[in-house]
Amino acid sequence: MILRLAGLLLIAVFTRAIAQTAQTPKSAAPIDLTGYWVSLVTEDWRTRMLTAPKGDYYSVPLKPEGRRAADTWDVTKDIAEGKQCMSYGAPGIMRVPGRLHITWENDAVLKIETDAGRQTRALYFRPPQNAAGAPSMQGSSAAQWQTPQLTRAYTSKISAQDPNTPGFPGIVPQPAAPDARNLGGTLKVTTTRLRPGYLRNNGVPYSSNATLTEYFDVHRRGSDVYLVDTQIVDDPLYLEVPWVTSNHFRREPDASKWDPRPCELLLPSH
Repeated sequence: MILRLAGLLLIAVFTRAIAQTAQTPKSAAPIDLTGYWVSLVTEDWRTRMLTAPKGDYYSVPLKPEGRRAADTWDVTKDIAEGKQCMSYGAPGIMRVPGRLHITWENDAVLKIETDAGRQTRALYFRPPQNAAGAPSMQGSSAAQWQTPQLTRAYTSKISAQDPNTPGFPGIVPQPAAPDARNLGGTLKVTTTRLRPGYLRNNGVPYSSNATLTEYFDVHRRGSDVYLVDTQIVDDPLYLEVPWVTSNHFRREPDASKWDPRPCELLLPSH
């Protein structure tokens, strides 16, 4: 009985310590993603800055079904049906040239607004109440910080006694020791529950089965700050293998160039 009470007391002490040191996703952020950012089109300039010709899906690992869907794309039909936003869903919007405005909506939700297409993405560090809601253009995005500190052991034994001893408290969560080094980190975001859309603005498709995985990193060079969004689109219906791309942005000092505009669909180049 005494051993059991001692174990319960130790668990209570550690639980209280964890609660006192608990941080919100906002306060625990290892990197600062907030502010205004402008696209740097460093890859696929032709297909991002212009509307590529029909059937141009170079570098996208499409299955035959994906190629058939891309080959039947009809720009005039999209315009007539009001489908100008098909390439502005989560798997495509970060590749649309423009600006981002990233803010904390609250302590556990990071918000990304785009001036291109006036889209808003909500990145949830905790499951939202409508996590099982209907599919949407921006889908449902689950976010988590990844840092060197988080890879360290987070549990430890609080007693050297035999684990089979009745009342042994076993292994309980214990916060990692503070690390004064600024080791930075990465934001991982996994997006599902997507409506079908386009990976490119010329009808290269992704399906409702697609999953988008992203890794956001911040880099500095002199006085400039850069944001790199590495994207992995996995679509068992249309893609042979995951499609990996990277999107680059530079931080801007203020909102003076922020210019929200609706989705648009340019006529194909020739």
